[in-house]
Amino acid sequence: MATRVGMEVSIAAAEAVKQANVDVIAAYPITPQTHIVEHLSEVVNNGELDAEFIPVESEHSAMSVCTGSSAAGARSFTCTSSQGLALMSEIVYITSSLRLPILMLLANRSLSGPLSIWNDHTDVMSIRDCGWIQVFVENGQEVYDHVFIGYRVAEDRNVLLPFMVNLDGFVLTHVIEPIEFLDQEIVDRYLPPYQPKYSLHPDHPVTMGAFATPALYTETKKAQTESLTEAMPYVLKAWQEFGDMTGRYYHPVETYKTEGAKVVLVTQGSLSETATLAIDSLQGAGEPVGLVKIRLWRPFPFEEFKEAVAGADLVVVMDRAISYGGPGGPLASEIRSALYAQEKRPRIVNFIAGIAGRDVAPEDFVHMIQQAQERPGEWYELYGVRE
Repeated sequence: MATRVGMEVSIAAAEAVKQANVDVIAAYPITPQTHIVEHLSEVVNNGELDAEFIPVESEHSAMSVCTGSSAAGARSFTCTSSQGLALMSEIVYITSSLRLPILMLLANRSLSGPLSIWNDHTDVMSIRDCGWIQVFVENGQEVYDHVFIGYRVAEDRNVLLPFMVNLDGFVLTHVIEPIEFLDQEIVDRYLPPYQPKYSLHPDHPVTMGAFATPALYTETKKAQTESLTEAMPYVLKAWQEFGDMTGRYYHPVETYKTEGAKVVLVTQGSLSETATLAIDSLQGAGEPVGLVKIRLWRPFPFEEFKEAVAGADLVVVMDRAISYGGPGGPLASEIRSALYAQEKRPRIVNFIAGIAGRDVAPEDFVHMIQQAQERPGEWYELYGVRE
């Protein structure tokens, strides 16, 4: 059974963390993720969740606490945004190297400077290669669902990797949406209590994060990258089982009206829903245009993406972050790499748009696609720059 409720997405996310029956929450407030941990502090204080809520002095400390608590066998949670992620990034890399199944909600926000509290994907792209499983969600229901999915994947003994859910700041965190809440019995069946494979205990000492000489470091990194790549089947399994239970199925790459499309738009995050309106408009005018949405960012779904754009002559990629000094945005770079070796490769055009919360309307997507069709070659453009 499920109950449909209108609720701010941040509060729904916190309620999902409560239903996941976490043991430790460590967090530091930063806009726009504050409502999530603020509500969790109330939940713990009111006795609705038997967990340790640790209000730390910085985001670096928040991830450090979660690293220690997870290593001791506790189901651990944190969330952050922007500069908070930049501060905790040192420990973010350590967490994945230690194979600790922490869940983090990242309320995506631009990095300073200049100072901005608004949404784009600058923060997550700064730690693209941190070794975490990373997904993008489009709406509040997907945020709620991926709290359970994230723990289910991360804690699988064949995975044991931290899991990051990217949700657009303000665009999702501060809006009220209809959320279908699962009964606790269903959650408990899908997400059983965490049973750590290894944990720190004074009676049974183990070593975690030891010093590695050059003779060992390369092999440990090889094992780490292989473990992330090999997590893909377990992500797929968790999505399949969640879909069988709820009717909501998720996939690494999701498509919208791509059948027969010669032009494909590629997006990530909440603007994917806005992009569907542009696709509807163009298809209504007889244009063979479709939409491809990248949900799984790490490990990157190379084969699924190639299949999604098969038959397209033009791929228009919308990034929400700049790769300074590089060939455009990080998503476009990934896609160029994914398609590079194909004998017949589509032309790839990259627009960087919606940074620091600048609005991207359906007509903007239409304009990007039309521009890409009219101008030859492969190029990128920072869209909407005022002269």
